[in-house]
Amino acid sequence: MQDIEIKMKEKIYFKTFGCRTNIYDTELLKGYVKDYELTNDEGEADIVVVNSCTVTNGADSGVRAYVKALQGKKIILTGCAAASKGKDLLDKGAIFGVLGAGNKAQINALLRQGRKFYEVKPLNFIDTDIVKRFENHTKAFVKIQEGCDYACSYCIIPSVRGKSRSISEETLIKQVKILANNGYTEFVLTGTNIGSYGRKDGTSLGRLLQRLGAVNGVKRIRLGSLEPAQIDERFKEILDEPWLERHLHIALQHTSEKMLRLMRRRSHTKDDLALFELLRGKGYALGTDFIVAHPGESVEIWEEALENFKKFALTHLHGFIFSPRNGTYSATLLAQSQQISGLLAKERLQTLKNIVAQNNLEFRREILRAKTPLNVLVESFKDGFYEGYDEFYNKIKIKSAQDLSKKWLKIDNYEARENGNFAQI
Repeated sequence: MQDIEIKMKEKIYFKTFGCRTNIYDTELLKGYVKDYELTNDEGEADIVVVNSCTVTNGADSGVRAYVKALQGKKIILTGCAAASKGKDLLDKGAIFGVLGAGNKAQINALLRQGRKFYEVKPLNFIDTDIVKRFENHTKAFVKIQEGCDYACSYCIIPSVRGKSRSISEETLIKQVKILANNGYTEFVLTGTNIGSYGRKDGTSLGRLLQRLGAVNGVKRIRLGSLEPAQIDERFKEILDEPWLERHLHIALQHTSEKMLRLMRRRSHTKDDLALFELLRGKGYALGTDFIVAHPGESVEIWEEALENFKKFALTHLHGFIFSPRNGTYSATLLAQSQQISGLLAKERLQTLKNIVAQNNLEFRREILRAKTPLNVLVESFKDGFYEGYDEFYNKIKIKSAQDLSKKWLKIDNYEARENGNFAQI
């Protein structure tokens, strides 16, 4: 009998950094891999695809450190850092290939070539293929748009993601229907700037949500970050819908009017506060992004911001210390303003975190006193507890002898502790 040589498929591992959009893109990339074996074991992988984030210096450092630790493997860089850092890393021999966000469908063919590559299309692409399943995720992610038309002075994302463009309503409805038929009941809408959805196409995020909420099987829709000005009247019409998560993340970035102008933001503190008071009155938990130590953040501006910040009754916070990005206006301001020490920046950030932590505790206790049951989708089991998030985007840990994996629970008997909510079933 003639010996037949069987060539084993190379194994490919995906590492995802950053936001929910990258989680979606990774699953899309996996669907394009045909001639390689997917693996969840980084150690046994021949090829590692790094889906990167470049929003801060810390994000860049994390990607570089990860790439350095993988030397000896064939590394492909994709995601936001592909456009900003890919060419440099390729020229230095640190990686094997650079795959632009608009080149996802080419990954299999490029790998089969067996030679180094740099493929970065112009930033006007839109993904038309859809993800039908999400590995290791209880909820489904749905990317509704790409890019951003804002020109905030500190942000590099428009230069690596391009201008805003939207995926058609019909494509998104089809995707949600497929995902619902595959057993998903919670959906997270993501994108670079989701509040801009449909503005160039004669529609809006509010209209899209109304249509998605009507799809059979949809139990809850979570939203990514919104800009304050994007919560228009059409959006306000859906605030009472039962399928809309009772948490909104609205990117303030700062609460000093002077700083908002330096940041070239489109919002105004007075208007932002009025919006937050409206949403809080409807029972919403409210989160935000906030940048401390931006160039020009004097003691006067900081004190103004802090006084205003306390009025917003925020329950969740993504706080950041300013990180200069090459090519942005804010980076040029560093040379023109007095630098804020790292220690002072950390102190300011911690002050905001402490305020929000106390707000969050008071909010959760208020919900408990009102005897409002929590609707929770169990997502994981860790250290003897089942874990999930309620409709206010607060984590709850549940002790139970039952198998609660992937179950929806209505919980009215729980404790609101300083470090989170706890229940026993």
